[in-house]
This record gives sequence, structure tokens and C-alpha cells, in this order.
Amino acid sequence: MANSGLNGVTAGSSGVSTVGKAGVGLTYRGYSITDLAAESTFEEVAYLLIYGKLPSHAQLDAYKNKLAGLRSLPYQLKTLLEHMPQSAHPMDVLRTGTSLLGTIEAEGEDGRTAASVGDRLTASFGSMLAYWYRFHSRNERIETDSDEDTVAGHFLNLMSGMASDPLKRDALDKTLILYAEHEFNASTFSARVITSTLADTYSAVTGAIGALRGPLHGGANEAAMELVSSFDSPQDAEKSVMHMLKARRLIMGFGHRVYKNGDPRSPIVKDLARQLSDAANNTSFYDISDRIEAVMFREKGMFPNLDFYAATAYHLCGIPTAMFTPVFVIARTSGWIAHVLEQRGDNALIRPLSEYTGPGPRDYVAIDDRG
Repeated sequence: MANSGLNGVTAGSSGVSTVGKAGVGLTYRGYSITDLAAESTFEEVAYLLIYGKLPSHAQLDAYKNKLAGLRSLPYQLKTLLEHMPQSAHPMDVLRTGTSLLGTIEAEGEDGRTAASVGDRLTASFGSMLAYWYRFHSRNERIETDSDEDTVAGHFLNLMSGMASDPLKRDALDKTLILYAEHEFNASTFSARVITSTLADTYSAVTGAIGALRGPLHGGANEAAMELVSSFDSPQDAEKSVMHMLKARRLIMGFGHRVYKNGDPRSPIVKDLARQLSDAANNTSFYDISDRIEAVMFREKGMFPNLDFYAATAYHLCGIPTAMFTPVFVIARTSGWIAHVLEQRGDNALIRPLSEYTGPGPRDYVAIDDRG
């Protein structure tokens, strides 16, 4: 009997992260996500994932300078972004931008490796999003360099045109850490499948973006925002969610294929959402989210996943809802690249079997004799 969705199936081995292991939880190369979120920065985590170790002071400074130098966009890409429709989903913007950049700055040319492609994309995805957004929403052609020294600050600066707010910048930085890696999730496994064919890194990342676009994977944070923002009060939320549960409707942002006793990232991002709400003197979305969480646990024994409170946190950072999943891409690229490198290090073509459920053997009938 085939296993639907490969649920519970071990499809390979990896030294990049642990997810849901008893007594371990979520770790990146052995480091607890709780410690990394509390003590580290996204740039440190990206370096850890791509290069295999935490950087020294000198290495981190050099890496941040390297990423800052990779933010600019070639004119061909800017032209493409201008010609893409305003109605396009930002995930499609990143997917298409990745493909074009792969033709302009091909892997293998000028010494480009999978790691350097990962650095380039991590540094420039925020530039792609902001350039497309500002051109179509404000009719502005912006410079994609900034004085901000972090990926989070750079993105917030380009999106708003103003220096990043420290609280929002630090909150976004922590969410990037939380989103950076998560074992054989759908997008990462897609990247590994593509890599196993000996395709280039840009192809692997393009495929991963496509997988992340779906609401059952990365798009859940957008769906969570749509849910939370549809209610006027916690009381309204509780009443409506009860009706949704009775109608057996899916509540986005709850449950997880691996975590059965709660996503260890959720309390961290919930605290960020609370801090941002208090600072904005507006706890409406947080209070509604908190009530929905209570109802879901009371009625279904379900816990929120990372996406649920990330929606409120991103909203309070001033990030448009359609940009939530693209921000996920900025974070997860470092994890994808870590898996691309690992797959290449011990490669075998990923080609599973399927259980056939179609008709049995049949005789061919000539077209003139068919009823």
C-alpha cells in the first residue's frame, strides 16, 4: 500500500537539520533554533547553513560585506521586473527573476558555485521584490543598494524608502532565522530532486520557489493573515472559527505534519508579534490570533505553526500580505542551498516507485470498432 504524501517515509539522510526529533526538536547543524533565534543573526545562520559552521567575527563581517555587495540587479532583470504585470504574485516575480538571473550569471561561469549562487540570491531577492513593488505601486525606479547592513534591514528599507525601524528589523531578522531551514519539506525536497538530476542551482531554487508558492506550504502565512484580518474582535473570531470547524473547513496556520506537540518556532514568533503589537499600541490582530489559538487547542487539540503568528508579525512590520511568502523565500534560500550542496556531495537520482491503480491489461481496439 502506497503511503499518501510520503507521510512518515524516510526519503534520505541529511546532516543539515533535525525536525521533531524527541529530546532534540528543531536544530540547524546541531544548534537549537531557540538558541539561534535568541543569540544569533540571520547572516550567521545563513553562513552556518551554507558553509557548515558558525562564523567568527571576521568571517561574519566579511560575509555581511559580501552580501551587501551582491544586492544590485543587472539592467536586464530590472527591465523584466518593470514589464511584469502589477497583478503578478510576488512569488512569480521571484521565480521568474531567478530564472533570468541564471541566464545572465550562470553557475560555473566566473567561478560561480552553488554556494555563491545562494549568497547572490539571498542578497538580491529583497532587491527584486522591492524594485518590482516600488515601480508598480509608486512608479519609482529605485537604487537597490542601501546603508543597511543586514538582509532584514535592507528589505524593510527598500520597501518603505526609509531607514528600518530597529524593533521591526530585529523581529524580521529573527523570523528569517526561524524560516531558514526545515529538513525535507516540500520545497527543499523539490530542490533535492532537481539537484539529483545534475541540474544547476538556479533550476533547483526555481523549482523550490514553485513548491513554496502553494497554500499548504509557504502560502499558509498569507492565508493566516486573511483569516485573522477577517474578524472584528476575539469574540467574533471564536464564533466564526467554531462555525468553520463545524463545517469541517481547514483553518490555516494550525497543525504540522511532523510536530505533534507544537511547533517549537511558534512561541518565539508569537512573542515577536506581541512585542510589535505593544509597540504599535494596537493589539487587535494579536488578540484575535490568541483567541483562535485557544479555540483550536480546546476544540481540536491543535497547535499553531510558525506561519500563524508570523502573519501578524509581518503585518506589523509593514510588509504587504502578498509579500509574506516571498520573505519566506529570502530566508529559506540558505537552507535550500545547504541541501543542494549535500545532495551533490553524495548524489543518486531520486526516482521513487508508484503503486499502479489504473485498469488491468486491455486489448487494443481499432478506432473504427470503438463504440
